[in-house]
Amino acid sequence: MKYVLVTGGVVSGLGKGVTASSIGVVLKACGLRITSIKIDPYLNTDAGTMSPFEHGEVFVLDDGGEVDLDLGNYERFLDIKLTRDNNITTGKIYQSVIDKERKGEYLGKTVQVVPHITNAIQEWIERVAMIPVDGKEGPADVCVIELGGTIGDIESMPFIEALGQFSYRVGPGNFCLVHVSLVPVLNVVGEQKTKPTQHSVRGLRGLGLTPNILACRSTKELEDNVKEKLSQFCHVPAANIVTLYDVSNIWRIPLLLRDQKAHEAILKVLNLDRVESIAREPKLDEWVERATIFDALQNTVRIAMVGKYTGLSDSYLSVLKALLHASVDCRRKLVVDWVASTDLEDSTVIEAPDAYKAAWDLLKGADGILVPGGFGDRGVQGKILAAKYAREKNVPYLGICLGMQIAVVEFARHVMNLTDANSTEFDPDTKTPCVIFMPEGSKTHMGATMRLGSRRTFFKVADCKSAKLYGNVTYVDERHRHRYEVNPDMVPEFENAGLQFVGKDDTGRRMEVWLELGLA
Repeated sequence: MKYVLVTGGVVSGLGKGVTASSIGVVLKACGLRITSIKIDPYLNTDAGTMSPFEHGEVFVLDDGGEVDLDLGNYERFLDIKLTRDNNITTGKIYQSVIDKERKGEYLGKTVQVVPHITNAIQEWIERVAMIPVDGKEGPADVCVIELGGTIGDIESMPFIEALGQFSYRVGPGNFCLVHVSLVPVLNVVGEQKTKPTQHSVRGLRGLGLTPNILACRSTKELEDNVKEKLSQFCHVPAANIVTLYDVSNIWRIPLLLRDQKAHEAILKVLNLDRVESIAREPKLDEWVERATIFDALQNTVRIAMVGKYTGLSDSYLSVLKALLHASVDCRRKLVVDWVASTDLEDSTVIEAPDAYKAAWDLLKGADGILVPGGFGDRGVQGKILAAKYAREKNVPYLGICLGMQIAVVEFARHVMNLTDANSTEFDPDTKTPCVIFMPEGSKTHMGATMRLGSRRTFFKVADCKSAKLYGNVTYVDERHRHRYEVNPDMVPEFENAGLQFVGKDDTGRRMEVWLELGLA
């Protein structure tokens, strides 16, 4: 097994996840099988209980794992299906070590960060790297590991120490370290400054890790003299310094790496440069085509995203990526209008009339309305108003998770005249519970207690729009993350009133897809 470690320096948010994914893409295009691991140094066991404002969306895997959004990037870029163990957190590591200690597996030893925590990290990496994730038998050829956070963070130290030991253990030729750093350009002088990266690399080397490749984030391509300076002070060959400068779309990042021969540098470090079965030039024709099509798009499609976390677009990253992929396939330039659901509510007319008008103007100017998932009752009334507007004006509406439940509540209130209709999430004592807590859920523990992971939905109406969109299939497997469901006891009432549920689970009692009669 070969390992590529991606670390970050200077500041967070440089795009380590996209860089790690893109490295995987170019290596895969050379003929190698790739797997990925993301290390998050926080104490949470997983991302499931964190607000989207903290780390962006919670990405859900097939096996029900609630993980960091970067694993979504890995899956989309590399066409793989990861497991919950591909996301390592401090919480998981410490929990596993403490569990072993309680079982007496350390034979009376004093349990310490070194060697017990660091050994647990290394063992976890080696074990997970061997799990096939591309649908083929046997382990991958290369495991790309991303270390979250920034070099120098206190919480990262056990992982840094473990990875330093790990690089020595697997030996030269099996470990390549790619350090993503920032080369800022000061507007005052317009010069690319190397000092932040120099300090970052010095800190990395001081912690026992030596970078083989520098991936420098900047607004434009690095000048030759800047590369030479970085090479001299960071002890990295100039040929191993690549620029990740600002580009028009994310699909151009693997092309940047290919054009700067990053794959050649990585293959050389991993002693794979002379293996005949590995292509010298990555085949990235699909990436070139998609990037080119995106840049040429002219005709726009406007989608109003109505949610409560609109201040951070990463909160809905997977939904955004799905919209982007669909719009490119339809040859449309995507414009997402972010609408804070609270701004649509009547109370905003008095408190912030300008925000109210702006929100409704965006909603009325949209070609489609999307209400994504969410938790809690803040902004729910605004989402109901958005669903009502879409239904009455015949605007295409997509409700995901809570967005679907909201549409059901709206239909009950304004079509069936059940004015007190609600979800028990927002009103536990409602007389008309359209949406209820699922019986298998836990009301005492929050983490990993929802209906999670890939679930099969069977289409009950063969010619419905949803089935057609999936290619006229009889069933589809989609990932779920929810505690509440449409009340199965009320389904006959809904269907008699004209709301048809075209997709249900294998029991036939859990509503998965609804479609209003007349719109099919």
